[in-house]
Order: sequence, then C-alpha cells, then structure tokens
Amino acid sequence: MDLMDGKLELRETQKLEGHSDRVWSLAWNPVTGTGGVLAMLASCSGDKTVRIWQQGSSKSFDCTAVLEDTHTRTVRSWAWSPSGKLLATASFDATTGIWQQIGSDFECVATLEGHENEVKSVAWNASGSLIATCGRDKSVWIWEMQSGNEFECISVLQGHTQDVKMVLWHPFVDVLVSVSYDNSIKVWVEDGDDDWHCVQSLGEAGSGHTSTVWASSFSECGNRMVTCSDDLTLKIWDTSGNPSQTSGDGYVPWQHICTLSGYHGRTIFSVSWSSEGVIASGAGDDALRLFVANKDNLVDGPSYSMLLKKEKAHAMDVNSVQWNPKDPQVLASASDDGSVKIWELVDVSQ
Repeated sequence: MDLMDGKLELRETQKLEGHSDRVWSLAWNPVTGTGGVLAMLASCSGDKTVRIWQQGSSKSFDCTAVLEDTHTRTVRSWAWSPSGKLLATASFDATTGIWQQIGSDFECVATLEGHENEVKSVAWNASGSLIATCGRDKSVWIWEMQSGNEFECISVLQGHTQDVKMVLWHPFVDVLVSVSYDNSIKVWVEDGDDDWHCVQSLGEAGSGHTSTVWASSFSECGNRMVTCSDDLTLKIWDTSGNPSQTSGDGYVPWQHICTLSGYHGRTIFSVSWSSEGVIASGAGDDALRLFVANKDNLVDGPSYSMLLKKEKAHAMDVNSVQWNPKDPQVLASASDDGSVKIWELVDVSQ
C-alpha cells in the first residue's frame, strides 16, 4: 500500500458492544493473527471487567470471555505477556491481576499489591520476565516473574511528582518509559543488582510537553517513539544515536525531532505506531487521525504529515487506539461511549 500517493480510507468493519461503561484500553494478543490462528483482542472498562474478543472464521469478532468478579473498581489498563499465555490487568482498586487462559476460560492466578491507590497502567517487557506498573501514587513498580506464577517487586521508582499515566517497555531491550501528569517522560534502565534509575527525562531542554502526557508508542524497530499530551501535540523522539552522546553504560539518549500540532482540538489520550509506520491517535474530539513520515526530510530534520482524519469515529472521547501487530491495516479503537470498533485502512484509489 502506497501511504503517500494512494487515496486511503479508514473503514469501519465492526462495532463491538457489551461493556456497560466507558472502555479505557485495548490490547491485541501478540501471538494470534498469523499461521491460521485468528486474531484475539481484549478491552477493559469502567464496568470492572475485561472482555476477550475472538475473531471467527467469518473474520468478525465475538466476545468469548468476560473476566470479572476480581477487581472492585475500574480496570484501567491491561497487557498480554509476549507469549500470549498470561495477561495483566491494572485497576483503580490498587491491585494488578495476573490471568492465565485455561481452555476457553481465564483464571486469575495472582494479585499484585503495593500501590497506595489507583493503578493506571501495566506492561510486560520483551522477554516476559518483568512487569511494570504505575499509578496515582506517583510511583513506578517493577515486578519480576518467579516460578509458579509468583511475582516479586524488585524496585519502586520514585521520580515523578504527579500521577503516572502509562508505562511502556522498549520492544527489544529492558528500557522502560513512563509518562505523567507532571508533563514529563522518564526513561529508566537497570544498572545491576535490580537497581533501576532514571537515565533521562525528556523535554527538560524546552522541547517537551507543556501539559499531562497520556501515552507513548514505539516504532517497529524501536529507534523512534511518539508521545501524546493534553497540550494537543504529538511529539516524535529518536534514538538513532549520536556516538558522542552515548553514556558510559551504552545508553543512547532520545532526541526530540518533530512536533505535530494544530491537528487536535482536545486532549490526545492515545497513540499507536503500526509496523508499516503509520501513527494513529485518539482524542477527546471523538475523531481518529493517522500520520506518516514525509518522504523527503526537511533541512532541519524529519517531518510528519496527517494522512487522514476520521470525524466522529465514536460518539464520545476516544480513549485507546491500537494497531494489530500482525495486520498493519487493522486498527482497534475504544471510547467513552462503551464501544470498541475495528477499522481497516484501505486504498480506494484503484
């Protein structure tokens, strides 16, 4: 698909309904969608549940499981393990649940406790050996998976001065990114003996966000990252590397290369970078927007343009957008209106 020269359309293929409250977050099972295994998607909601949506032979999705009766408040975020066998749910009840699929059912096999109040986000590292959680208590916790579905907290990271909105691991190495209500983006690495520390706080030189940072997403190769904010901008960061700036431990710092502004009129809540290089954003203006890198870099560096805008994608705020990792033309979105929608990016120029 020619992203720049073709005439593209984001076409709604299915609306998934079942949640009785706003849908906060989405995640695709990372090992489904190829080799004859049909895609699996999960959504979590203010109704205290997670719903599992399984694609059938007709390619449509049906709800095959509802994970409930474990969390007592909103399930704000959740994530599959890299193997697709476990999933973690982060809840406003101050706990993180670990679930395992047993047959067609899911069973909660562990509960992680320690945060003082709402847990806002949960993420697995690339190997599946570590989980990161963050919350309203301004902290980031790192948990190590033990045998028998046991988890041990190995580090509590204090660096943010406000509510931490999201944690996200780099796709290949154990580098953790956290974003916060304090407007900052922090990068954490381990320096031995489970001692984690902040190696960089992005935007301190004046290139950062000026309001709450809600989410981040990595490019497929991991050398770029996009963040979105209440300041109505998307920012692109690059770590391709200037050898002269590499620290003694081999860490290559992120550099701001581009700001996308003037596209959103309300808070940008979610962002997702597809394997084909398309950035999707969801915001409080009920619309979806797609961005791509321009073919020709400007004199002052790379630039990005809006590929298309889908007005009124949902009846209310769009809280989450997630590209299918195995099918880069398929996008899922979730909204305050209680629905999940499946979209396909199609070339209509032919």
